[in-house]
Amino acid sequence: MRVVVTGGAGFVGAHLVAALLGRPEVTEVRVVDDFSTGRKTHLAELEVNLFEGSVLDPALLDEALDGAQAVVHLAARPPRRALRGPTGGAAAVRPDRPADVPADHLVNATGTLQVLEAARRAGHLPVVAASAVTDAALGPDAERTPYAVGALAAEGYLTAYQHCYGLRVLTLRLRDVFGPFQPAGPRGPAVVPAFVAAALAGEPLVVHGDGRQRRDFTYVGTVAQVLCAAVLRRLTVPGPVDLACGTRVSVLELAAELGRALGRPLPLVHAEPQAERTRPLPDPGPLRALLPGLRPVPLRVGLERTLAWSRAR
Repeated sequence: MRVVVTGGAGFVGAHLVAALLGRPEVTEVRVVDDFSTGRKTHLAELEVNLFEGSVLDPALLDEALDGAQAVVHLAARPPRRALRGPTGGAAAVRPDRPADVPADHLVNATGTLQVLEAARRAGHLPVVAASAVTDAALGPDAERTPYAVGALAAEGYLTAYQHCYGLRVLTLRLRDVFGPFQPAGPRGPAVVPAFVAAALAGEPLVVHGDGRQRRDFTYVGTVAQVLCAAVLRRLTVPGPVDLACGTRVSVLELAAELGRALGRPLPLVHAEPQAERTRPLPDPGPLRALLPGLRPVPLRVGLERTLAWSRAR
C-alpha cells in the first residue's frame, strides 16, 4: 500500500509516518509538507518520498497522489492562543488576529478542499483527516471566531465529499495530544510541554485556575496507532469522531503523575485562569466502537517517553 501523508513532517505526522513504515502492508509513504510548522529533522531517519510544497498546489497534490491507495490529511495551521482578553482580564472567546484569518482559512478550509478534490481525481482514494476543530469551535461560541469557522468549514467539506461523491472519509478530532516533537506553539506551550519544561528546569509548575479542569490527554503514539489502523482498515463513518480514550485527568492529577514519573514531588504555583470557556470532554465511545481492540499508551508511559525526549534535546 502506498500512503500519502500531508503535514507528514509535523508533530503528529512524523509519528504516523514512522508507524506506517513499520507495517508490512505499507510499501511507500509519501509526505507533502511545506515545512511552515513541520521540520525536516523529524523525517531524517525515515525512508519517505518527499513532495515539498503546499496543499494549496493542485499539481503537487496530483503528483503525490498518483498511484497511491490512501491519503492522511494532517496539514493545518494551528490555532493562536490568547491568554487575556482586550482589557487584560480573562476572555470568554479567544480573539483571532486579523492578519492570521486569511491564511488560516486558506490552509485549513481551502487546503482540505484541495486534498479532497485531489483524492477524487486520483480515483476516489480513501481519506483519513485530522480535524482542526478545537474546543473554541464547539458550543454556542462556534460562529464567533474566524479560526473556528474555517475549521468547521473543513469538517463540512469532508462530510460533503463523503455524502455527495462517495469518498470514503474518516474525520478525527484530536484533543490534548502530547509527546515528542510537540511544538511550543505561537502563544506559548500546551500544558504538558509547559509542565515538562518547568520540571526539568527545576521551576514550579504554573497551574492556571484551581487545576481541577479535566482533560483527555492522549499520547501521540496512540494517535499514530489510531490513524495507522484507520488507513489500513479503510475505516469510515458519516461524521467526525473524537480521538479520545477516556483519560479524564485533571491538571492537578497530571502534575502529580509527572512528579511520580520523575520520582519527586513538583512544586506548584497558581495563576489567573486562562482565557477559555468550560471545555466539553470528548466522547470516547465512537472511537471504541471503531477500534475495540485499541490499547492506548498509558499516561505515565507517555510522560516518561516525553521526558526522555526532552532531556535528550
